[in-house]
This record gives sequence, structure tokens and C-alpha cells, in this order.
Amino acid sequence: MPKPLVVIVGRQNVGKSTLFNRIVGSQTAIVEDLPGVTRDRNYREAQWEGKSFIVVDTGGFYPGPSEEILQEVKEQALFAIDEADVIIHLMDGKEGLNPDDIELSRILRASGKTVLWVVNKVDAPTREDRLYDFYRLGVDEIFPVSAQTGYEFSEFMEKLISLLPEGSSEEREVNYPKVAVVGRPNVGKSTLVNTLTGKKRMIVSATAGTTRDSIDSVCTYYGRNYLFIDTAGLRRKGKIGYSIERYSMVRAVRSIERCDVALLVLDASAGIVEQDKRIAGMIEHYGRGVVLLMNKWDLVEDPETTFKQYMNEFKNRLWFFKHAPILTISALERKRVTKVFPLIDAVVSERKKRIPTAELNDFLQRILSHSPPLPLHKGKQVKLNYMTQVGIEPPGFVIFTNRPEGVKDTFLRYLERSLRERFSFSGTPIKFYTRQKSPAR
Repeated sequence: MPKPLVVIVGRQNVGKSTLFNRIVGSQTAIVEDLPGVTRDRNYREAQWEGKSFIVVDTGGFYPGPSEEILQEVKEQALFAIDEADVIIHLMDGKEGLNPDDIELSRILRASGKTVLWVVNKVDAPTREDRLYDFYRLGVDEIFPVSAQTGYEFSEFMEKLISLLPEGSSEEREVNYPKVAVVGRPNVGKSTLVNTLTGKKRMIVSATAGTTRDSIDSVCTYYGRNYLFIDTAGLRRKGKIGYSIERYSMVRAVRSIERCDVALLVLDASAGIVEQDKRIAGMIEHYGRGVVLLMNKWDLVEDPETTFKQYMNEFKNRLWFFKHAPILTISALERKRVTKVFPLIDAVVSERKKRIPTAELNDFLQRILSHSPPLPLHKGKQVKLNYMTQVGIEPPGFVIFTNRPEGVKDTFLRYLERSLRERFSFSGTPIKFYTRQKSPAR
């Protein structure tokens, strides 16, 4: 069985994300003094006294909201409850017992799950009298804690650990391909992840920017596992108002840093815009693999003509991604989405490809024999002696030369085009380094 799953639930703004951060030991969840900041579930691994488990932060519980987005937040919390081994029902000691707390406690009892009843914002022994009101819930034991200061946190964690089921002794780490799903707000990233994973794990709404945190989801396709990272929609800097949006931007960039392959989701109904190019630049900067997905293809009236137009746009605006596979999909209607998995596998394989040095140098000599001599540098001839591969993920190559500063970017771009024609490296950037050839001894 997998690691035990601990889910933190409670109404909005009771400190769930602060407690989540303290348990996992890092500033992982977005924390802001605004109700309803956390919308999606946020999964992270935690450890306490040698015991490993997964802790889940959920959006605030709304017993009967009228707005669609709030209703989906409630639905997500209920999904998390259904998955949990242990549930932490977090309540607010400053505000006291709330009708929403009572309603949620009724749902938790009906679930039959193990529940740890916790009152937050109790930061001193003199404030433990705040607990009395909460015993009206009819529970035997309530734990005081201050997620902010850590008061009584160790005692709370000892109780939590005692409630966890034992994991399998055969459990082991598996190196799944990590896939970041990135793109502008409202291009269909969460719908795509939900379709690929087969679970409604992300909140999907017509409201742009619905996903604020980055959420990890594991799925299996024909026996192969993938870790999907659904990221907050990246916005232009001028459009980022609240500090929470800036946190989301940092989170999305970190997701690109974490991934092996980025699925750059584009809106086929809107075309390629400047922000798409910026996001693509981030992927290129971090040396990640990439697959370009033209989503909402079901909204395109003339697919053949539109595809040709986009190919021209790619050449002009995303010229540095000429190596990237391109797929037209409809995440909503599930058209061609399963073709994403073979493309991910292919890019992962290309990123790990190694070319023997002898084969590389045969390639280099052929290139040099069919191209004009390199321009002189400070009046002296630039000579390329040999090249070798020095890294993977992404592939990296060192070119040894008598004058490294004389090897210009124009030649390296030509060398890259030729290298891709010969060895492919589809979907992954290539890094070149020039080094001074050591003099003969």
C-alpha cells in the first residue's frame, strides 16, 4: 500500500495552509490572510520521527455556497476526505465553534474515517480555555495547537503519528517522468490533467486563474507511471495584482525547474501570444524537454488552414522550439489526448540519449568539410579539433578548439541544426560549450 494519507480539512481561513507548511517543514502552500486562498488540494510528503506520510492541504469547506467555484472547493475537500487514512479537522480557537464546524463534523463522522479534532490559534496555556466550547461537538479529545508559533505542535504530531496505519515494508521510491503542465490562465491545463489522470483532481472553471497552487498527480498509462504537475496559469507581470498571484508565478517557475518534460498548453482558438513565448523561454532557459499542445482544437473552424498558419507562427515566434513535437488536442472532448503519453516517452528518451565520441567526431568532420571555414578571430584561423558529449538531460556537448572565443553563435546554431538532422534530439534543448584545446606535451 502507498504511504498513509493525512488530509487537513476545515472551513476557510482557520490556518490549514499554515499547519500544512509546519508539518511538511517548508513554505509549500500559499498562505495569505484572505479567506479561500487555497482552492485545490496540495499534496506533499512529510516525515516525523522516521515515519513517512503524505499530507494534503484542502480548500476551505463551504457547507452551502451559491457560487459555482465555492461549490467545487467543497467537492474537492470531500474527495480528499474519501481518500484519507487520517483526517485533521482544524478549527479556529479565536472565533470559537462555528455552525460550519458542526456541519463538517457531521460529515466526518458519517465518513467512518479516523479524525483528529484540532483547535488552532491557541498559543499559550492561558488560552486553552478556548477549547471548552468545541466539546459541544461530542468528541472525547481535542488538541490545542498554534500552527503559527508551534505551541503544542510536538504533542499534536505524536498523536497524529500514532493514528497512522503501517505502510508496506516493500514500498520503494520509483523515478517517474515528471511532467509540468504549463501555459497561460484558462487554456485548459486542469482539464487536460483531469483527462489524462482519469480523476477530477483539479478544479475546472471558466474563471481564469482558478488553479493557484501547483498540484502533483500520479497516473498510469499502459503500465507506465507519470507524475503530472498542474501549475498555476502564468500571467504577464503587469497583470499580477495580489501578492498571491506572484506566489503562484514563483510556484509555476519551480514546477518547470522540477520537471523532465513541460507540456506547453496553447489556446488554439486564440493563437500564439507574447505570453506563450515568455513561458516557452522559461522552459528553454531551464533546459527542460517540451511538447507543444494546441488545445481547444474542437473550436477551430478550418483545421487544415489554421494548422498551416500556426506552423508559420511557430517558425517566427517560437523559432527556438523547432525541435518540439506539436499535437492538436481537445482536452474537454478527449480528442488525441492519449497521444501525449508516447510523445512524453519519446522526449524523455531523447533527453537521455548519448552519442559515442567517435561517431560525433565523424559527424563534425563531415560538417566542417561541407561548410565554409570559420571566420578569422583576431587575424588567426579558428580550428575545431574534436567534440564529445559531456551530459544528458539535457544533452550537452563540448567542442575543443584553439580559440573558444572565436566560435560564434551563428556557427553553433548551424551545428545544432545539423546535429538534430543526424541524431534527432526531438523535444529537448541542446547545450554547447567551447573549451581551449590543451597543448600537446
